[in-house]
Amino acid sequence: MARDSCLARVATGVAVGGAVGGAVGAVYGTYEAFRYRIPGALKIRHVGQTTLGSAAIFGLFLGAGSLIHCARSY
Repeated sequence: MARDSCLARVATGVAVGGAVGGAVGAVYGTYEAFRYRIPGALKIRHVGQTTLGSAAIFGLFLGAGSLIHCARSY
């Protein structure tokens, strides 16, 4: 039972980290696309890549942090 709780905490950490990272990545990618004057459809691609990259990194780190925090309670 405690294992499922730990797995749920890690999954929640990954989901929250992905959401926060995606939001930050979208804002930063949009800013960067306009700042460097990226043309047309490449702008959409750049924003998407930045969003997915940030979501993956934030999700990974928040999931790892949740796992470490969960392991301390045992």
